[in-house]
Amino acid sequence: MKQHIALISLLVADYDEAIHFYTKKLHFNLVEDIILSETKRWVVIAPNGPGSCSLLLAKASNEMQLSLIGNQTGGRVFLFLYTDNLDRDYGNLLQNEVKIIREPSNEPYGKVLVFADLYGNQWDMIEPKESGK
Repeated sequence: MKQHIALISLLVADYDEAIHFYTKKLHFNLVEDIILSETKRWVVIAPNGPGSCSLLLAKASNEMQLSLIGNQTGGRVFLFLYTDNLDRDYGNLLQNEVKIIREPSNEPYGKVLVFADLYGNQWDMIEPKESGK
C-alpha cells in the first residue's frame, strides 16, 4: 500500500489576499485556482521543491471557521517549511515584512526560525542538519 498526504487545508479570509501572500512573499507556486461556485474556489499552492505537500486555501464560510483563521492549532506551530538555505529565506522574510516570531537559532536538528503568515498561523522554517555532521 502506498499513501501520502497530498493537501493540507488552510482556512483563509480571502482567496486573493492569501494567494498574494504565499506567492509574492514566500514565493510558493500557485498550482490550481478553479472557480467552483460564486463563493467557492479550489486554490492549491505549494512551496518550490520536490516532494512538497500542497496547501488547499479554504475560504472560511461560517462564524466558527472565521473564528479559527490563524489559529487552527491552538497557538502551536502549524506548518513546517524545510529550506536549503535558512539565511537566504530569512532575508526574504525580512524584506517582505513577514512577522518573525522567533529569530533564527541553531538546534540539534538544524537551523530554525518561527514566522507568522498573514493570518497569524505560526510556521517553523528549518534548514535541517546534513547527516553525519
